[in-house]
Amino acid sequence: MSEPDEFSIIDQLFKPLAGLSREARGLADDVAIIPGDPACDLVVNTDALVGGVHFFEHDPLDLVARKLMRVNLSDIIAKGAKPYGYQLVTAWPRGTTYAEKADFARGLKIDQDRYGLSLFGGDTVSTEGPLVVSMTLFGKVPAGKALSRLGAKPGDRVLVSGYIGQGFLGLKALQGQLLGLPHEDVNEVISAYHLPEIRVDLVPALRNHARSAMDISDGLLADADHLARANNLMIRLDLNRVPTSLSARAAIASGISPVELVTGGDDYQILCTADEAGAKALVMAGFYDIGACIGLSEDTPAGAELWADTRRLDVAKKGFTHPL
Repeated sequence: MSEPDEFSIIDQLFKPLAGLSREARGLADDVAIIPGDPACDLVVNTDALVGGVHFFEHDPLDLVARKLMRVNLSDIIAKGAKPYGYQLVTAWPRGTTYAEKADFARGLKIDQDRYGLSLFGGDTVSTEGPLVVSMTLFGKVPAGKALSRLGAKPGDRVLVSGYIGQGFLGLKALQGQLLGLPHEDVNEVISAYHLPEIRVDLVPALRNHARSAMDISDGLLADADHLARANNLMIRLDLNRVPTSLSARAAIASGISPVELVTGGDDYQILCTADEAGAKALVMAGFYDIGACIGLSEDTPAGAELWADTRRLDVAKKGFTHPL
């Protein structure tokens, strides 16, 4: 029996993800129709994952689908927006079976239900190369209320939404480099690598109290550096205040440098700044206060620095960069 063709795949696997949403029109057209809403701004993000680059080619495809959705969600919620819907592009390697595609669709279903999304449309093609999946995700935010990287001021506190270093450690574990760690700790960080934590519950507090915000994908220190330079100020991070899990502390005890955790990437937490009152409210909501924004001087250039025990640490590489 031959594998289903493109249109059968759409009908059987992806049309159910569109459901009855008016935007998708039952995936009968080549477009989605997104209604205008004068009370809201539409926040749009696109990210792609490539097999062998962003995930291991043997990774379960339901987890690849869920990670794709979450890395897109992290950008949306960092702007104070609530998830709305998504477009999907899949480039399947020739020979990908229906069962594998069904696993991918199953993963999408799990997380779109979790985060209140539906599929609006997209495209599916085949390729001679590795699996490539891309998502454009839409969020809604009250008109004029979307956060930006811009807006941080000297004197602001710097905050983060959760544990740093989990994804980096998960990658190390999958590469066989955390052999001394207890089995339960290895499982925890591998799970964090496949399924990063997305704190949609923090959106209201973020929107109400943050001055600037972005998600963390390339590493805490690197993205703090991006935020600092965008606002022409210095961000000073306190390594001792950066939140880490018990598993991460076990990894540190086994020889992993704490600096690696803040430069490794794959965190997908929210990084933001706020004034003193806003920072207190954000901490009450679940954020962690990890540093300060400082005005520029001859001795204080724009960028991010890492400090520990009143001394500045020299860090050769602040985070991950994509080779192009």
